[in-house]
Amino acid sequence: MWVLAVFALAVSLSLAAHLNNGYAILVFPPYRVELSLNFAILLVIAGFTLGYLLLRLVGHTLRLPLHVRAFRARRRGEKGRAAMLAALQAWFEGRYARAEKSAGEAYELGEAPALCALIAARAAGEMRELERRDRWLERAESHDADARQARLAVQASLLLDDRRYGDALEVLRELSASGPKRIATQRMLMKAHQRLGHWDEVRRLAAALGKRGALAEVAATQLRITAQIEALRQQARDATGLAACWQGTEDKLDARVARTAAQLFIALGDCRRAHEIVGAALETEWSGELILLYGECLGADILAQIERAERWLKSRPRERALLLTLGRLCLARELWGKAQSYLEASLSEEPSRGAHVALAQLFDRIGKPEDANRHFRASADAKLRQ
Repeated sequence: MWVLAVFALAVSLSLAAHLNNGYAILVFPPYRVELSLNFAILLVIAGFTLGYLLLRLVGHTLRLPLHVRAFRARRRGEKGRAAMLAALQAWFEGRYARAEKSAGEAYELGEAPALCALIAARAAGEMRELERRDRWLERAESHDADARQARLAVQASLLLDDRRYGDALEVLRELSASGPKRIATQRMLMKAHQRLGHWDEVRRLAAALGKRGALAEVAATQLRITAQIEALRQQARDATGLAACWQGTEDKLDARVARTAAQLFIALGDCRRAHEIVGAALETEWSGELILLYGECLGADILAQIERAERWLKSRPRERALLLTLGRLCLARELWGKAQSYLEASLSEEPSRGAHVALAQLFDRIGKPEDANRHFRASADAKLRQ
């Protein structure tokens, strides 16, 4: 259709020119030129076209330096982006020397200088080139307006790698204050607090990461339990502090937490509280280690301890650790017959060093040295469990 339209226009113009008998007179005193109107129109069109082309040529010539500068800037930007991409690829491939070199080239070309300096700093840090790493960090800081949070995150990560946990914590606090709470930042904060022994913060951060799905439930629980145990251990020599810390503990019925707390209270001579902790935990979750701990500290009323343990025995008549604990409690109360019965029952379920030692002590105290020596010798077997 376009071709038909062009041909139709050409035919129309040709017919119009053929039928046009007009003429144009140009007067330039003392000259006078007479032209046909068709030729005059053609001259005007040709003159306008030539003038337009000359003006375009002059304008392009005058703007040529600008075009050259723009072309060089585009080439420089393309090289810079290619170098930055090469640095990122080398970083992910573990080619840290290549990553630092490519990032340096991109930095010199002015392509995202803050980001390129950070890539180079991380690469130098992986190679333990600490001086070069610090120089790159200084360069990144000089372009802080471009990527301040990225610079702080990289700096904190490098400080953690250097085990400068206090300095890393300061940087991470600055990072947290300057933006939203990011998962990576919270993970680094948790690591710093963990190394510094700030277990309350570790517990809080583990719970927060668990809620956000950034930490597996098992891992979050393990971290929370570990934090509570370590917080209790920090108060090992302070009875008041230990009691306050125990009051603030969430997982009091967890066997590991209860065992740690009971051991600490026993070490401070507070057997009553230790028995309460162990008893409450055993009601929820049975643990052989906890029941053995129950018999280690003798309270003011050993008979009450025995009665409580015998109630547990009704539901667990063949529990080795429970029988051993009852034997030890009866031995402490000088109930020789019951002690011997419980200890021998424990041995019949599973031989243990503890049961042999307790029987040896029993026979020694009731005047049976041969039986005592036999059990002492049996307790020396390295294959026996405690």
